[in-house]
Amino acid sequence: MANTMPLTRRRFLGRSASVAAAAAAGPAVLARSVHAAGSDEIRVALIGCGGRGVGAAANCLSVPGNMKLVAVADAFEGPARSAAERLAAQYGEKVDVPPERILTGFDGYQRAIESDVDLVLLVTPPGFRPAQYRAAVEAGKHVFMEKPVCVDAPGYRSVMESNRLADEKNLKVVVGLQSRHDPQNIETIKRIHDGALGETTHLTAHRNMGWLWVRERQPDDTEMQYQMRNWYYFIWLSGDQIVEMHVHHLDRINWAMRDQHPVKANGMGGREVRKGPQHGQIYDHQFVEFTYADGIQLFSQNRMMPNCWNASSQIVYGTKGSSSCTGSISGENAWRYDGPRVNATEEAHVNLVRAIREDTPRNEGYYGADSSFTAVLGRMATYSGQEVHWDDAVAGGPDELPPVLAWDADPPVLPDEAGCYEHAVPTPGMYRAY
Repeated sequence: MANTMPLTRRRFLGRSASVAAAAAAGPAVLARSVHAAGSDEIRVALIGCGGRGVGAAANCLSVPGNMKLVAVADAFEGPARSAAERLAAQYGEKVDVPPERILTGFDGYQRAIESDVDLVLLVTPPGFRPAQYRAAVEAGKHVFMEKPVCVDAPGYRSVMESNRLADEKNLKVVVGLQSRHDPQNIETIKRIHDGALGETTHLTAHRNMGWLWVRERQPDDTEMQYQMRNWYYFIWLSGDQIVEMHVHHLDRINWAMRDQHPVKANGMGGREVRKGPQHGQIYDHQFVEFTYADGIQLFSQNRMMPNCWNASSQIVYGTKGSSSCTGSISGENAWRYDGPRVNATEEAHVNLVRAIREDTPRNEGYYGADSSFTAVLGRMATYSGQEVHWDDAVAGGPDELPPVLAWDADPPVLPDEAGCYEHAVPTPGMYRAY
């Protein structure tokens, strides 16, 4: 596999001087980037060509109207070519991705953003999200980005800065927390906000499940290539299970709490079952007690072990009843949703394209960042065994991204002589949250 130009973290996160100059020149310079001038065609670039990336592109191309995928990018060549071929076979003329716009390597995302597109789909491993989001916004592109949108404090701060820049440029941003696009959830949360449950007393959230995929090391993999293929199991790429998977439930709870985020957290966790070399350095179970500014507490579980009790839920408990936030309320004001149903994953793209075409405000990056960092806060608490505070964590949380991104560069953790990463698993009482 061809090596690409090494990227330092500074360069990966740094601003493009040319784009910054264009932004300073005013909206006219960016007009073509914001939307196809004189045309109703929306030109799309897909960045991240795994299963979820291909799914996001399919969701986008299925939106009624003149949508066209014109570029794909992935760190690896195989997934990029496969995505272009699969989507072309399914969507025909809606896909126009010639070989020169099948882009690979760590800098492929930048070349895709520069490929005369209006909308960028960011579906790479989450550790790359902040830098890629910043590059897209600086270039004046509308954005769909998968959850989570950050895995550490520098990433959170970067995303919040990019959100403000997106507002300045009137860009539309949608995050893959699709529950917020589901009418039954929207109506349920509205009723909670209107007092159907009375005063909130406490909250619970669960993401307990069995095994997930693993990808075996290939004979010619460098360590960077292996970790990129098996990205879920490394903190710098996924943020751990609580960030990558449990963020959906934490987001619904934050939404029910009127988009507040917790102000502190404490918890415990570890790994008991997923301890092989293929399982990297992340935990397989965590319990976190989050506290919001008004003192209300959220009791949160996430676990990934086979043959155990499974649950995927969030519940708001109040003085008059309770609700799962997904279409029903129990108690004094019992209610069940009976309105129209949608595929929320598809509806997110419908709403994004509508906002672009109608030029209506939509920037989901703020709650996307807060919900993602809620999960990061929980991870900090379980890793350290300490009570951690939001403001301190945002200001001083560690930088998880490696200093250089290249196939022959070292990622943040390396295996021992046996090929295991147990020595790199965070130890409560020793790990410093900030």
